[in-house]
Amino acid sequence: MSIFVPNGKAQQEQMLDVIGVGKFEDLLTPIPESVHLKGELDLPSPASELELLKEFKGFAAQNSSSNLVCFRGAGAYDHYIPSAIDNILTRSEFLTAYTPYQAEVSQGTLQSIFEYQTMIARLTGCDAANACMYDGSSAVAEAALMAIRATRKKRILVSGALNPRTIDVIHTYMGNGDFEINEVPFGTDGLIDLEAADQLAEGGVAALVLQYPNYFGSIENVQAAADLIHRHKGLLVVAADPVALGVIEAPGRLGADVVVGEGQPMGVAMSYGGPYVGFMATNARLLRKMPGRIVGRTEDRAGNTGYVLTLQTREQHIKRAKATSNICSNQALMALANVIYLTLTGETGFTEVAKQCWHKSHYLHDRLLETNGVTDVFDVPFCREFVVNLPVSAEDTASAMKEKGYLAGLPMPCLGDGAMMLTATEKRTREEIDGFVEALDQYIRGAV
Repeated sequence: MSIFVPNGKAQQEQMLDVIGVGKFEDLLTPIPESVHLKGELDLPSPASELELLKEFKGFAAQNSSSNLVCFRGAGAYDHYIPSAIDNILTRSEFLTAYTPYQAEVSQGTLQSIFEYQTMIARLTGCDAANACMYDGSSAVAEAALMAIRATRKKRILVSGALNPRTIDVIHTYMGNGDFEINEVPFGTDGLIDLEAADQLAEGGVAALVLQYPNYFGSIENVQAAADLIHRHKGLLVVAADPVALGVIEAPGRLGADVVVGEGQPMGVAMSYGGPYVGFMATNARLLRKMPGRIVGRTEDRAGNTGYVLTLQTREQHIKRAKATSNICSNQALMALANVIYLTLTGETGFTEVAKQCWHKSHYLHDRLLETNGVTDVFDVPFCREFVVNLPVSAEDTASAMKEKGYLAGLPMPCLGDGAMMLTATEKRTREEIDGFVEALDQYIRGAV
């Protein structure tokens, strides 16, 4: 039967009989009655193609990252994306190459994944990387589960200075299992409280998860965190910003056991939240504990180079009980965007992007501190992001700046009514930064 033709009443009854239920609603009993849909969906009336295009163009016009000068980050960044990336990605041999099920005839896809793994391993300072994850947050959660498998302990420590959305994803992943998640507070300097982590680690934990640089942009002491958790026989999982790794030491060389992160800053558009691509790398000792797949390079009997799926731990490839994850796909197209981006920029160009982000963020920071009433929230070295305290409401300021053509930083109510986190990528010019600061200063003077 065609997948586009619905099942008739007789076929539905036959299917329900095989399952062993009397009616379709019996399948919904695990779902609380309070969330059941009553009546029809609240959908607009049908529209023509012309009408739909007009409506969706209107939605696209509201994309603030394209219409406003962006100073917001918090996990999604307004970087320059070379035109060549989309030009290559949309070629049919890449766009339609979903996943290498017949690996021996998917040499192009396998080679691109192999190159991706090599680049990520070098960037993170680890021995090997897998064939990518869904996104950065789920990669962190998968790494935590990986640590649980490796140590056979069911408790993890999570830094309170980790992106709160990532913390939510970790709780979602582990919410139905026999796991325990302890959050380690951050201190007045915005860095993880290592003394508190040391106390919480007593009794044994699978891993300590921290962000580098952390959610506030502050640069954590990865080496100290690694020494601490290793004393307790646990693993260190580091969620790293790939662009920041162009100017700060790779966590794999500082003692991190697993390094994960979000590849969006490397040639992937913000796209209102996705599709993104998570990366994961680890040391050789933990290689077989990684979820997903690993592509390897070899030679055939004639001496020709070939690429193979060396490690396949997906539930589609092995017994479900032995699978390391329910990851049933990979973000190969977005990973390819990372490969093209890193190839086009090269090591020198990528480092230059990172340096420009560093210097422009610090220039923005210094200019803001010259503004009436603006102060630092954390007085520690930062990379990429930083948090300042405004003498007025951060929420009101963000709205006012939007009217002036700027997407200001992210209000941080957890740090105070005036707290705002900002960043500046390589796209921001001196004129844009100065213009934003002047507009902000004018608004503050009028509001105070």
